[in-house]
Order: sequence, then structure tokens, then C-alpha cells
Amino acid sequence: MLATTWRTPFVILVCGTLIMMIGFGVRMTFGLWLAPASTSLGWGLETLSLAMAVQSLTWGIATPVAGIIADRYGTGRVVVGAGVSYVAGLLLMAGATTPIEAMLGIGVLTGIAMGGCSSSIVLTVISRAVTDMRKRAIYTGIATAGGFSGQIVFLPAAQSVLTASDWTVTLMVLGAVAALIIPLAAALVGPQAARAPIDRPQTIKAAVREAFRHRGYVLLSTGYFVCGFQTLFVATHFPPMLGGLGISSSTAAWALSLLGLTNVVGCFAWSALGGRWRGKHLLCWIYILRSVAMTVFILLPVTDLSVLVFSAAIGLVWLGSVPLTAGVVAQIFGTRYMATLFGFSFLSHQFGSFVGIWAGGWLFDETGSYMGIWWASIALGLVAAAFNLPIDDRPVARVAAAPTPV
Repeated sequence: MLATTWRTPFVILVCGTLIMMIGFGVRMTFGLWLAPASTSLGWGLETLSLAMAVQSLTWGIATPVAGIIADRYGTGRVVVGAGVSYVAGLLLMAGATTPIEAMLGIGVLTGIAMGGCSSSIVLTVISRAVTDMRKRAIYTGIATAGGFSGQIVFLPAAQSVLTASDWTVTLMVLGAVAALIIPLAAALVGPQAARAPIDRPQTIKAAVREAFRHRGYVLLSTGYFVCGFQTLFVATHFPPMLGGLGISSSTAAWALSLLGLTNVVGCFAWSALGGRWRGKHLLCWIYILRSVAMTVFILLPVTDLSVLVFSAAIGLVWLGSVPLTAGVVAQIFGTRYMATLFGFSFLSHQFGSFVGIWAGGWLFDETGSYMGIWWASIALGLVAAAFNLPIDDRPVARVAAAPTPV
């Protein structure tokens, strides 16, 4: 009994937040060493862009698989495997001499790792540990804000290491940090963190079938495609774009850190609003405001000031979509198979990431400009808002009839 009593909801929250912070923070540094690595290895920007796009696709495919394993056997072992895969992928990339090694390292292995320690996995554990809906919104907001604050810490730190040494040493240091995920997974082991009680008997296959027959779930997941397209394109290509426009690498790193700082505020604020207002309406506003911020940025001259202002503004609507999307999934279907269902939504997100990352590198190599992708991101944001508006977010009959909250 004493072995599991320390795993309180608060401990689960803290350790889950740190896992997300490391996983996401390390990933956000990839844009810093993308250009130096491409130059050092003698490859075009498209080669590593494709590897990172493969990572996003692998991340998306791995997430529902990790969710199925977590829903059946518990989350702890999934996160441990993610930590091991993360370290292996970063070290393989640090010693890569061929595109195949890069593809396997940062494309496949780190993609698998991200699927096993992503928000869909961690937020599910936290949601199960807290049954009160309003408190659950606060807890998931804290975890999302704290987890995504990793870029505030890791981006300046990685830039300092990169400046003092080179990209290979930077990846080795990041690998050592990623190894911390393994011991933190201990908090996600045990009956309180592993599986939710079943509101009514249902198999994973039946849960997935129920979700994909639900029009609102399909619309929600399709809108999430746009979230991936927008955020991972910016996260990957914003630093090299700014470098090409004469903005210093240090300003680019601080811009991404500022984005991360305001993202913390935005995630918590949107989550708090999600406890009072309908999540689908808040998602509409997030996608619309992203498009507005992007439009203003690309129409104005790019200066240090405009870069910092844009980073602060886009950060407020950056990843507040994550806890809101998770909340809508839990609201409609309950939390029993939330890791699996949120994982499939996240797969759509990562298809969007794949397209945004790869197309950004390909178009730049073809045209020497990122403008086409920026305008595509703006248009898709408006489409995503239109998709979220008609979502039927009422609990399905199975959940509505359950005698206790899930």
C-alpha cells in the first residue's frame, strides 16, 4: 500500500508535466540545429526537413498505438520505452553520416518517443486522477502550460551549447536530458494512474468504431490536422527563415522562447476558459486568431521588434488547442479509452505536421521563399474554425447514462 500511496494526483501532475516539458522542449530545439547540421553534412535543407517530417508522421502513428498499450497495460512502461527511444534517436543523429541514419534517428526513433510521452498520453493519466470536471480542466491546463514551457528553458540553453560547441555536442547534451524521462515515469505506474474504471463494458475496438462514426469527432480531428500544420511548420522553419531575412540566431532563439512563455499563459488561460465555456467555440477562436496573427506578421516588414511581437502574440494561441481538444474528447466519450481516442486525433495532427514541415522545406528549396506556406497556414486556420463550429459535443448515450462521472 505504501508503495503506491505517494502517487497522488498532485505527484502525477508534477511528474507528468516534467515528462511533457522534457519531451516537447527537446523537440522544439530541432529548428536551431537544422541549418548547421545540413551545412555540416553537405545536405540540402530538404533532406533534414523530410526526416523531421517523418518524425512527425511517426509521432502521430505511434501515439494511438501507445494509447492502446497504455489503456490496456498502464502508462508507466509506455513512457519508459519513450525515454529510451528518445535517447537512442538523438545519439544516432549526433553520429549520422548518411540520410538513412538521420531518418532512423530523428525521423523514426524520436518520433516513437514523442508518441509515448506526448500530451495525449500524459493528459489522459491526469484526467483519470481527477474526476471533478472543473478541477480536471485546471489540472490539464497546468500540465499543458508547464509541459509546453520546456521551450523557454531548452531553446536558450540549446542555443548556448550550439554557440559554444557544435550541433553534434548539442544533440548529445539533449540526449542526456531526455534520459530523465525514464525515472519520472515511476509516478505514472499504479492503479490510480494506469487505467480508468469502465463506465459501461466496452472494448477498444468498439470505442474506436464509436468515435469514427461520430461526426463531431471526425470534425474535431480534421481541425486538429490544421493545428499540426501551423505549429510544426513554424517551430521547424521559423529560425532558418529569420536567418535568411537577416535576423540573428540569438534573436530567433529568444523569439521562440518568448513564444513558449506566452504559450504557458495561453494554455492555462484557454484551459481555465474551457471549464466555463464550450471547448469547440474556444477552438474556433484559437484558429481564427492564429490566422489573424500570421496575416499581420507577413504583411509587415520583418524586424527584430516585429518578430518578438509576433512570437508573443502567436504564443497566446499556440497550443491552447491541446487541452481543449482533449477536453472535448473526454466530454463526448469519457476517459476509459481517452488515450486511444485522443491518440487517433493526434495522428491527424501529425499528418498536418508532416505536410507543414516537408512542404516548408520543399517550397523553400524550389522557390527560395516561405510565403506560400504562410498563406496556406492562414487559409487552413479559417477552415479549421469552420470545422469546429458544428461539432456535437454532448456526451454519447453510454457516457450520459453512466451513474458516476468519468
